Amino acid sequence: MNLCHTLEHRKALLLAGGLLLATAALLLLGVSVGSTGFDRVLSLQRDPQALQIVWEIRLPRTVGAWLAGALLGLAGAVAQGLFRNPLADPYLLGSASGASLGVACAMVLFGVSPLATHWLARIGLTGAAFVGAVLAVLLTLLLAKGVQHTLRLLLAGVIVGVVLGAITSLILLLTPDILQAMQAFMLGSTGFIGWAACAVMAATFAACLLAAWMLSHVLDGLALGEATAQSLGLRLPSMRAALVAVLALATGAAVAQTGLIAFVGLAAPHLVRSVVKTTHGRLIVLASLMGAVLLTAADILARGLIAPQELPVGVLTAVLGGGYLLWLMHRQTGRGAGL
Repeated sequence: MNLCHTLEHRKALLLAGGLLLATAALLLLGVSVGSTGFDRVLSLQRDPQALQIVWEIRLPRTVGAWLAGALLGLAGAVAQGLFRNPLADPYLLGSASGASLGVACAMVLFGVSPLATHWLARIGLTGAAFVGAVLAVLLTLLLAKGVQHTLRLLLAGVIVGVVLGAITSLILLLTPDILQAMQAFMLGSTGFIGWAACAVMAATFAACLLAAWMLSHVLDGLALGEATAQSLGLRLPSMRAALVAVLALATGAAVAQTGLIAFVGLAAPHLVRSVVKTTHGRLIVLASLMGAVLLTAADILARGLIAPQELPVGVLTAVLGGGYLLWLMHRQTGRGAGL
């Protein structure tokens, strides 16, 4: 038993080290890929304008993609542990639909005008997305009458997501002028991330990671079943509420800055568990690193594949994530087991 524990501990450390090395490589690659394709960073030192582009556009975008991926990976690990379902993702409580509705309402109320100051418009849309995501989660909690019943919470999240999605579609139908602007949010993009957004996501990630790590023993207890978790003396209602708050905050912060990016929060914990079997404390940290690496790599591919044009990063993650889950399903079906 101790030997197995030591081996898994070493695997976790090796995986963390590998993900940190991948992070360093991707950050270097991220500042080298732009609308003109690949540029060597060393050659940019002789061009002040190129250095300004790197510092004000490429570097915050790459760091922002890493932070958004880390938030989604963390939220995915918490969601899957909270609902005891490996197919749970960060958007289950309706946060994605709430964020979309918030952005659509902000566009209708304040207009999408090219005369608007860019930073002011961006802050307004970011705030609307975050408020919409949080209100959607609160509505889910209200319909579920708290967090005591996991199945009821899950069903309430699905209902809220469908209803808010329908309202957003109705708004788009009535005001087609915002359709093109709304598409950038729906497809997901890291192109508008600046240093201010990075600071917000970094602070949110630090707070959520600390809270989730401190509550990881609750997820370990829930993995053994409700009755077992209660017999261990865990105060499940209050601790579940805290985990839902972490899930909502992490998801809302990421969605507000990047729009709807699919599969990162779902795939990151899966990839970690396919390499190492560990407790939720380590899983949350490793899933955060995995999500960060996945989204940063996808963002670099989205920029470089058809440069000078750019693919929506949310489309790329959906294609890659869908392919991964199909492969996983095929492998597990061949073994006669479920996901």
